[in-house]
Amino acid sequence: MGILENKARAQVFYKYLSNVYDEINPFVWNAEMRAEALDLFDVDEDDRVLDVGCGTGFGTEGLLEHTERVHGLDQSPHQLKRAHGKFGRDGPVKFYRGDAERLPFEDDTFDALWSSGSIEYWPDPVAALRECRRVTEPGGNVLVVGPDAPKTSVVGRLADAIMLFYDEDEADRMFAAADLDVVEHRIQQANPGSPRAITTLARVPE
Repeated sequence: MGILENKARAQVFYKYLSNVYDEINPFVWNAEMRAEALDLFDVDEDDRVLDVGCGTGFGTEGLLEHTERVHGLDQSPHQLKRAHGKFGRDGPVKFYRGDAERLPFEDDTFDALWSSGSIEYWPDPVAALRECRRVTEPGGNVLVVGPDAPKTSVVGRLADAIMLFYDEDEADRMFAAADLDVVEHRIQQANPGSPRAITTLARVPE
């Protein structure tokens, strides 16, 4: 388990990163990549969508271009404070502080679920993916964006010491263990040489 796959350490990390997150994030996960992932996600305007690990609301902003029924959840109070600053406490998005491994919602609450830049911090990603499946109605889409595994073993070992990095085979294993049907993997990259993201579209079985 990587250093930041510990919930307490991750909270401390984001206490400080939240101050500059929106300035740093575009170098790894930018608006063009988000738009491509949203096209793959393919939600309807009346879909109720949960953004797990919403952070300061970058993914949330994109989701609002497709549906007004967006809910955001994050474990970091500092990230949520930034999100409230963007959208307001009584704005279009209802935010919750919570844990991806114990989502505070009933079964089949949402039509679809989105999570970008969060899975790498989950201590038990399969448990969290099972929760994503549980709160999404049968047939609903679950889209998860995480860091693609480095191609060299030395860099890979260093990356794994920090947080979760994974490839398509590992994604297939995790999603299958969570009883989610993988539809497609897509590798995305902001610029040549920048970190790659692995975007996985899966579906809750009917």
